[in-house]
Amino acid sequence: MSACRALRSSSNALVRFSAARLTRPVAVSLNSRRRFAASALTMSSFYPNWEPEGPTVKTEIPGPQAKAAIADLDEVFDTRSLNMLTDYSRSSGNYIADPDGNVLLDVYAQIASIPLGYNNPALRKASQSDAMINGLINRPALGNFPPAEWAEILRTGILKVAPKGLDQVFTAMAGSDANETAYKAAFMYRRQRDRGGPDVEFTEEEMNSAMANQSPGASNQLSILSFKTAFHGRLFGSLSTTRSKPIHKLDIPAFDWPQATFPELKYPLEAHAAENAEAERAALDEVERLITTYHAPPCAVVVEPIQSEGGDNHASPAFFRGLREVTRRHGVLLIVDEVQTGVGATGRFWAHEHWDLPHPPDMVTFSKKAQTAGYYFGDPRLRPNKPYRQFNTWMGDPARALLFRAIVDEVERLDLVQHTARVGEYLFGKLEGLAEKYPGEFADLRGKGMGTFIAFDSPRRDEFLARAKTLGLNIGGSGQRAVRLRPMLVFEEKHADILVDVLERIVTSW
Repeated sequence: MSACRALRSSSNALVRFSAARLTRPVAVSLNSRRRFAASALTMSSFYPNWEPEGPTVKTEIPGPQAKAAIADLDEVFDTRSLNMLTDYSRSSGNYIADPDGNVLLDVYAQIASIPLGYNNPALRKASQSDAMINGLINRPALGNFPPAEWAEILRTGILKVAPKGLDQVFTAMAGSDANETAYKAAFMYRRQRDRGGPDVEFTEEEMNSAMANQSPGASNQLSILSFKTAFHGRLFGSLSTTRSKPIHKLDIPAFDWPQATFPELKYPLEAHAAENAEAERAALDEVERLITTYHAPPCAVVVEPIQSEGGDNHASPAFFRGLREVTRRHGVLLIVDEVQTGVGATGRFWAHEHWDLPHPPDMVTFSKKAQTAGYYFGDPRLRPNKPYRQFNTWMGDPARALLFRAIVDEVERLDLVQHTARVGEYLFGKLEGLAEKYPGEFADLRGKGMGTFIAFDSPRRDEFLARAKTLGLNIGGSGQRAVRLRPMLVFEEKHADILVDVLERIVTSW
């Protein structure tokens, strides 16, 4: 263990690169590429002989083999959103590989969805268990034919890490699905309350009008309130609450649901405390006004702890406590969308734990790093009053629930939430140094105290992301200008040093 600690803290263990400055955002000269050869596998602080010491860039990205494979794939599958064709058999730990032998330090992690690194040995072992094989080849329709051990699987995995106050779960397939079904639960809860309780039967008018998509059976007079620049998914209900980019919404019919302004904080926070507090007060006032006056009253408010796709937009714990107070005062449910922020990335298992809420959210949705999906809830009235109202064939996937259980066990065994909090503090300090050294290149640095869930704005964001690949770094963007960091939970200080070194060489190569 002492050797592992030495590796974690020693800068001598890092691979340092001195690539020539680049004039193009994608291609790398052969001489430059030769300087990116990483050494053999080294000891991770968590698993021996698991990952390389650093990136290897051998060709432009995509290289010749990747280009040929992409062309072949494009004949049968839309490749226009492709980021990087990946060789998963050669990806390991914090490093992602492609067919041409390029190996990049990955701080994007499949859009924040890889929790414990590529080809994690503990997850590989779990995937070979009899329980996993049984779940894969005998996939159950969970609503009708759940396996006898389903309660035990839930209690030892998904529910083991349930947010405080929420002791039940509805499992789903993806983040959009988790939000969509949470919205349905909110609508059914509200209408059940309006009718007078779960034992009140539906009227003939309600049943007939529902079949015509009309009120009162279809609750067209109700809504879900979301925030400007939010992202909650791409299904019909979740897409109506998504406000991040027009391309997500164009041509798709949408519900006439309200949106409130998410506070636009100014940085550094300590220099704009009064302005930011006023922006948050104004946003809460707008939420309350919409709840009380919108023509289709909201039955729930949905919010991300950090608006991830919309530009990594933050708000203070006081704002979220105020939001909880407003929703409770008006009998409106609060849904916290932890699809991207959940499972340890912010230095807490759930990002909303940073808020110290006096009352828990009504529902918390999850996916991505959990490798499964669904929503947690505590109030039994959020279960529909009749069967088949919240239902589909699969209703989740036991194999993915088993994988999440293995992830939870490994997170606990290695204390990875606390580890991520510590590494995030180290990384943020390094980034503060870059922001001071290169004014304007790392603007509005944000995420202090939020683990490795860090972002900054770049004046040449898209070029920044492209150039990062040529220097052995896979990194993502969000919103219009943001560069977002989404490392895995096994990201260490030595990886942070490589990351910071590459970031500095990007901004000195313009």
